[in-house]
Amino acid sequence: MSGLSKRSVALAGHATSVALEPEFWAVLDRIAATRSLSKAQLLAEVDAGRGRRPLASACRLLALDWVADNGRAA
Repeated sequence: MSGLSKRSVALAGHATSVALEPEFWAVLDRIAATRSLSKAQLLAEVDAGRGRRPLASACRLLALDWVADNGRAA
């Protein structure tokens, strides 16, 4: 896997950044496209449902679940 790639987004009115490996960003891009969402909208959904889990971890788990259900990562 490659190094981390950081993206900035506003969630619940606050600026934050998420650092993930490019491979996870690629899967999140596909999930957003499949759901007709922007990446910011997808991250807002993840943020709203993550509970106490760190945002990056919640994003990785979403990507892993999606790949498990839909096959190839990219």
